[in-house]
This record gives sequence, C-alpha cells and structure tokens, in this order.
Amino acid sequence: MSLLRKLGSTCVLLAVVLLLVPAKAGVALQAVDQTAAPSGISLPTDVRVQSPGWWPTKGDASRDSYIGAAACAKCHASKVASQKTNAMAQAATRTADSEILRQHDRFTFRLGPYNEEIVTKGEKSVLTVSDEASSLSADLLWAFGVGHVGQTYIYHRNGSYYESQLSFYASTQSLNITPEHSLAVPGNIEDAAGRRLTPAETRRCFSCHTTASVAKDQFDANAAVLGVTCEACHGPGANHAAAMNSGMQEQGELMISNLSRLDPVDSVDFCGACHRTWEDVVANGFTGVGVYNVRFAPYRLENSKCWRKPDARLTCVACHDPHQPLEHEAAAYDSRCLQCHVTQAKAKKDADHPGPACRVSTKNCTSCHMPKIVTPVQHSTFTDHWIRIVVPGKPYPN
Repeated sequence: MSLLRKLGSTCVLLAVVLLLVPAKAGVALQAVDQTAAPSGISLPTDVRVQSPGWWPTKGDASRDSYIGAAACAKCHASKVASQKTNAMAQAATRTADSEILRQHDRFTFRLGPYNEEIVTKGEKSVLTVSDEASSLSADLLWAFGVGHVGQTYIYHRNGSYYESQLSFYASTQSLNITPEHSLAVPGNIEDAAGRRLTPAETRRCFSCHTTASVAKDQFDANAAVLGVTCEACHGPGANHAAAMNSGMQEQGELMISNLSRLDPVDSVDFCGACHRTWEDVVANGFTGVGVYNVRFAPYRLENSKCWRKPDARLTCVACHDPHQPLEHEAAAYDSRCLQCHVTQAKAKKDADHPGPACRVSTKNCTSCHMPKIVTPVQHSTFTDHWIRIVVPGKPYPN
C-alpha cells in the first residue's frame, strides 16, 4: 500500500478507472458482487461508486428494490431494534422534528456586518440574515446530525439546496461556522446565509445522512428515508427477502451486501464512503491542515503503525458495532486492543497477538494511544484514530 501511495493519488486513480467495468442493470434477482472493487489499496469514493455491485452512496438501484427496516426486522429484529439507537440512524431529520431547534427556539450570531438568527415557532424554523441595507430569509428544511457533536441545516432556494453557514455545536450550545466553510467574512448576504451545494454535493450529503434518497441515479429528497438504516449499508433488500422467503437461502445470502466478506481496505473504505477514505482526504487537500483532519477516522486509522503491519482484524467494525450505540468509555475498547497485543513484556508474540505489550498498563488503552483532540473552529472533541505512542509536546501528525 505504501508503495502505491508514493506513486501519487492521480496515478492510482487513473490505473483503477481503467480496470472498472460498468455495472449490469435490471436483473430481477441479481446477486451483489462482494468483490467488485479492486482490493488492497484505499480508493476515492468517486471511484468506488463506479465499480460493479453495490457500494454506499451509489444510488443506481430502483426505488421499489428498497423494502424498509420494518421488513428487515422480521428476520433481524434485535439488530434493527438496537441500530435505531445508533447516532447514524438519526443522522437526518426534518427541522420540524429537530430536538435541538425545539429546545432553542431562537439562535443569534454576528458574522462581520451580518446579523443572523434562527427562530423556531411551532414546526417552522426560519433562518434570517440581515445587514444595514437588506435582509434574506429561508425556511430550514433538514437538520443533519443528531446533535451529540453538532447539527447543520439545509434549505432550498432558487432551485438549489444550500448548507447553512452556521451550525449548532453541542459543546457551546450555540451557533458557529459550519465545518469546511470559509472563516472569512462573507462578501454578500447570500454567502452569509449559506453555501450553495452542487447537484453532486447535494446527492452525496443526502446519501450519507439518509437512505434511498437516490434511486436509478435520480435524487429525490422527499422520497428519502430519514437516517442511515439497514439498506444504506447492506443495499436494497427486496431481492434478498424474496429469495429467502422462497427458500433460496444460498442465493438470497448473495443478494445482500455482507460486510464481513470485505477485506480490510475495502471495509475501511466502505465506512469511508461517508467518513472519507484515505484517498478522499488526500485528493481533497485535507493533509497538512493540522487537527482539522482528525474527524476523518478512516484516514487517521490507515496512517497507524498497526494498520501498516497489516492486521486484517484492524478495521472500523473491529471496534465499532454499527448496530449498537457508540461506546464512549475508554475501558470498553481494552478487549479489542488485547486481542492483538500480548499483555506481558516477556510474553511471546504470535500470529494472533503480533503486538507488543504496553509498558504502562493493559487498561484504558485508547486514553494514551488514541488521544482526544480538540478542534477549535469546530468547537468539538474527536478521538484520534491514528494509533500511536503519543509523546507530550510532539506535533500533531498529519
């Protein structure tokens, strides 16, 4: 992997594109190609979605191929029930149902010459931006993010979707600049309200925060299922359910995306479709920007010495069960670390435990090796997934 990366993202991208084959369409009981994308190297998500088979944010399936989480629950009741409590399942809501906006019926913020406010009355939340000469108002339609860290608002104006210039941050219980928006004072009142999303950006945002917002490559926000549900990760389930109900178990199991079949790089890139793959971060210039890339966990993880070994067990889902709420206590991850590391200095390392023993402790591993990083502009704290021995005073690794 390291050799390919030294060749540069552009060369890798061109090489991979030449290998891709267009997906076949319209087969009634079409099996999912679990090995569609080339493995062994992180790829940009834009490349992943061009490959055959299904991948997060792809959006080529028909709308009637989605059956909904309630249908999945008929066979997977416990997983569906617990997944509903995961923050991803609450990644999007209508602003009328936003608990944040209900609890704070009036937000205000000063941005250069612009006064900004979000006022909620009943089920309606309105963003208003004004200066000495003019005023602009927009009805907020969507709230992205459950609010544990923050929440960003989406509105529609003049035929386009806009991402609000300001987001809610849980740490301050107030508004501030949305991540990746410019910190400079906007040049006009329209920019002070928000950033226009291109059609591709709109599709990508909704594809990561909702389920089935894109079908047959056509975006329809009104048809989206709120949040990341079963079919956002496992793919449309109608063919799978039909086969299983017909007693075609072997065929049915091939008609749904089984993430356990992915190799480590593909698995991390799978999560990276929304959380940014290693190549996504590099291609978009987020390296060398300091602590602001800490929130891109797949990128940080793949820079770890543990990853470069490599150990096939070290993936996102090795530590995080997407069907369960996120564990926040450091102790909850000790058992995962000790699956790969020996516990005593003199213990002999083997294939199952290739990692050396920690000289300090076998408890609360992540508190030392995966430090909490505060991002000033984002007003949030993130766990750094670049696993390492952290030396006090040593610069943050990019």
